[in-house]
Amino acid sequence: MFLNCHSFHSLRYGTIPIQDLVQQAAEHNVRCLALTDINTVTGIYDFYKLCKEKRIKPIVGMEVRVDDELYYICLAKNPKGIGEVNKLLTDYNCDHVQIPKINPDLPDNIIIYPLHNLPEKLYDNEYIGIRYEELNLLIKPELKKLIPKMVILHPVTFKTKQEYSLHRILRAIDNNTLLSKLNESDVCKANETFVDKKELLQKYIHYPQIIENTKSVIGSCSFDFDFSTPKNKKYYTDSKENDIQLLRKLAYEGLEKKYSMNHTEAKQRLEKELAVIDQLNFCAYFLITWDIIQYSNKMGFMHVGRGSGANSIVSYCIGITAICPLELDLYFERFLNLNRKTPPDFDIDWSWQRRDIILEYIFKKYGKDHVAFCGTNVEFKYRSIFREVGKAFGLPKEELDALATKPMNQHDDNSVFRLVHKYGKLLEKFPNQRSMHSCGILISEEPITNYSALEMPPKGFPIVQFDMHTAEDIGLEKFDILSQRGLGTINDTVQLIEEKRGITLDIEDPTLSKDEVKCNEFLSIGKTIGCFYIESPAMRGLLRRLKCDNYKVLVAASSIIRPGVAQSGMMKEYIFRHNNPTQFEYFHEVFEKELGETYGIMVYQEDVIKIALHFGGLPASDGDVLRRAMSGKGRSLAALQKVKDHFFESCRAKGHPEQLSKEVYRQIESFAGYSFCKAHSASYAVESYQSLFLKVYYPIEFMVCAINNGGGFYRTEVYVHEARMSGATINNPCVNLSEWQTTVYGTDVYLGLMHIEKLEERLAQLIPEERKKNGEYRSLENFVKRIPIGIETFQILIFIGAFRFTGKQKHELLIEARFLLGNNKVVYRQPTLLDEPQKSYHLPKIERNKFEDAFDEIEILGFTVSFSPFDLLQTKYRGSVMAKNLIQYHKKQVKMLAYLISRKHVPIKNKREGNKRDEMFFGTWIDVEGEYFDTAHFPDSLKQYPFQGGGCYLLLGTVEVDFHFPTVTIHKMAKMPFIPDPRYSMDQEKSQETQRNLREDVSMTFRKPYPQEHEIGLPREKMR
Repeated sequence: MFLNCHSFHSLRYGTIPIQDLVQQAAEHNVRCLALTDINTVTGIYDFYKLCKEKRIKPIVGMEVRVDDELYYICLAKNPKGIGEVNKLLTDYNCDHVQIPKINPDLPDNIIIYPLHNLPEKLYDNEYIGIRYEELNLLIKPELKKLIPKMVILHPVTFKTKQEYSLHRILRAIDNNTLLSKLNESDVCKANETFVDKKELLQKYIHYPQIIENTKSVIGSCSFDFDFSTPKNKKYYTDSKENDIQLLRKLAYEGLEKKYSMNHTEAKQRLEKELAVIDQLNFCAYFLITWDIIQYSNKMGFMHVGRGSGANSIVSYCIGITAICPLELDLYFERFLNLNRKTPPDFDIDWSWQRRDIILEYIFKKYGKDHVAFCGTNVEFKYRSIFREVGKAFGLPKEELDALATKPMNQHDDNSVFRLVHKYGKLLEKFPNQRSMHSCGILISEEPITNYSALEMPPKGFPIVQFDMHTAEDIGLEKFDILSQRGLGTINDTVQLIEEKRGITLDIEDPTLSKDEVKCNEFLSIGKTIGCFYIESPAMRGLLRRLKCDNYKVLVAASSIIRPGVAQSGMMKEYIFRHNNPTQFEYFHEVFEKELGETYGIMVYQEDVIKIALHFGGLPASDGDVLRRAMSGKGRSLAALQKVKDHFFESCRAKGHPEQLSKEVYRQIESFAGYSFCKAHSASYAVESYQSLFLKVYYPIEFMVCAINNGGGFYRTEVYVHEARMSGATINNPCVNLSEWQTTVYGTDVYLGLMHIEKLEERLAQLIPEERKKNGEYRSLENFVKRIPIGIETFQILIFIGAFRFTGKQKHELLIEARFLLGNNKVVYRQPTLLDEPQKSYHLPKIERNKFEDAFDEIEILGFTVSFSPFDLLQTKYRGSVMAKNLIQYHKKQVKMLAYLISRKHVPIKNKREGNKRDEMFFGTWIDVEGEYFDTAHFPDSLKQYPFQGGGCYLLLGTVEVDFHFPTVTIHKMAKMPFIPDPRYSMDQEKSQETQRNLREDVSMTFRKPYPQEHEIGLPREKMR
């Protein structure tokens, strides 16, 4: 009898999670239930499964609304019916095809109209829904005659009176209005909750035909769904046989190129993988990925195939990945095995500039009816919840800001704030809006609208209405098409080197960019700023602690830097053993044989499989079950228990002592959930090496491209500094030499016009475009005639020195600009054949303070170019120790002067207060010579000497050298004042303003504190 139920997937309308909806129906002994969320089928698959568990007949459909007006309710008579309504909504969402208000062409649906939208003619599959409070209207002759086509309509939207209030708040949020201003039509009726079925039927007792019609509708609707069959595109060719034949051909062609046809181990591995791929019907997935890569190669794009897909020799041979699984002893079972119910996906990275071209190819090649992005449900977040709820209650902006920014315990204690807290907490975990998955693409065999309606988010690619978990659940495996800036930097650098130097590089040639002597020197001292994945302070510190000087150690470092691995304590133990290989024993020979490369420590996810296989005697596929279950990806606790029992049984059969087996399992348990796939680390390491190679041999071009690709861990200023340290002369933007992006002429680097924060992007791109068409700008007047510009923007260009080619002082240029643009309006004059020259004025020379330019630059660019920050200090003191000498001062106190680059928040345990959580910071600085060093700031020091924003500080601390890496533990620090800004010599307050705006990079982490050495508990002696 409940043909119109809403869950919380009816965004900003329904209040009931799917599970609660089905549970409540079961408690009311409802044997048949329809889910009809507003304009979405997001929840139908979870709903179907939950109903089956409760032995309730599931009916699925959709409530169709346009501009909040209810048109009708659609109930699918069969799976084809849900496809029809999905297509109807997709055409509306994506192609702006109007939804018919009456008589839609949906033959496999039952259509139920509300009383306010009655069509003149009802088709056989169309009915009128009548609420019990509307029954008294049936006295009207025009409605009475329609009783034979009426069904019971009792919508369900909320559970309790409190949830009805929550519904009203959601409606206020959706309409961006106050609760008090909601209209009756904006909200549901106050009776839209479950009632006893007998009680509901009793209300219709005088209308038996309506009851019978309702039963008939229920009987005619049936939605069965097979979750076990794959829904992805079945074949790349035209059949399974041809797919495996093509995949085999491509794999053997690659085998011959990358190994040889006589390489027995490679051939055996290839055959083993091909058999599993064929058995799991995964050929098409490999071939479609290969096809995308082929297109990418044809276009000359770089890609990185990473993740567990690099464990496969087939993916290596056909060019999806660049990692040899034999060289690194990678287990195929980590990627694909017969125990996996759902195959994993390939993770393919492209440059952030190229990704959309790849996406357009996929949509065009495989058809827009078969391709879509995964969706994501964006939940109400802490800050937005309180702000949105507070707005509905009519709170003023300052109180909304307080709600959103202050912790709850600092909010005012008044009745309205208490209500905001009460309903805000109820909204936690509620979906607020649908968005696009960052990279997951679905390619289906049948039209994708058979499974979901599509929506068109602002980015321009259609999305399904469910997330990746539901997609996987129903048999749609995603293709991860990712983007990153690191590849953009590498790609652009290669092009820039060819353009500026005429040198062609094949950066993907492993002989070029792997284990280069000079690159390894840079690695071992952490000289890696700008390089993909290895530039952060933590990573540079790790590289120095390990004296990392080869590819395999870099692969390990890429994994152990991960928060989870460090959290388990394995990072500290690895550093110790790497530096002290004679001060520990392998506690069992299997660990020495299988994990000798990483000193008997499980560093990668594959190591869990290795130990389960070689120590525990489990099949590799069971080892992967163990890894997945512990990482939270395996959802079955029963499956984990089964594998755990099997592990201990097998250990006993192999004669391992119980205590030894327990220790091995403890290590697996403490580590498996946090580890990094070795193939993933190896892929990252290859890209890190490629970027490092370019940094070592073409440092200026590399840093220019790092700047143009938005950098990475640090702000632009740091990459500009690094370019200068590499031998570049940094020049301010110039209208005659700068481009939109930063560019280089020999060793002269000209900052791009894009870095002038208050210059519109349109203008910043027009200036170099116009110059290329019609030649250099000859004067201010010539510039004004060619570029439509207002006086304020004109002045910014003058202040940054963009017209220094004129040879005139800034004050002269400013006066000239006023003459040219006196009325302060944007002027665009067409160039004429006979230009009348601007009158020239002889202005007196004005003595300028040499530091004025530096303050202009800080204000306009965010950092100084003409001088170093140290040049602007009032003090001449530069510290007693330089960064390059710190390693010689172990346990000694030093005084240093330094410029703040970045600081990272780190939680620690406060031993004095019962291991209560406290916090500290790690700082990264440069000294006056431009060299980097790191500091540690503990709670006691921070309380007395906190950070005070960006700028230069005097630091007093003790040097601690930890495995070749010096850190200064700070006892005291003070921010050092700049000279007063000479541009405002008459205004003391204003003269201090610019230095207050100096930047710093702050990264906050809220993970658990890392364990101390004694807490790790990894045995360093052999266990008997």
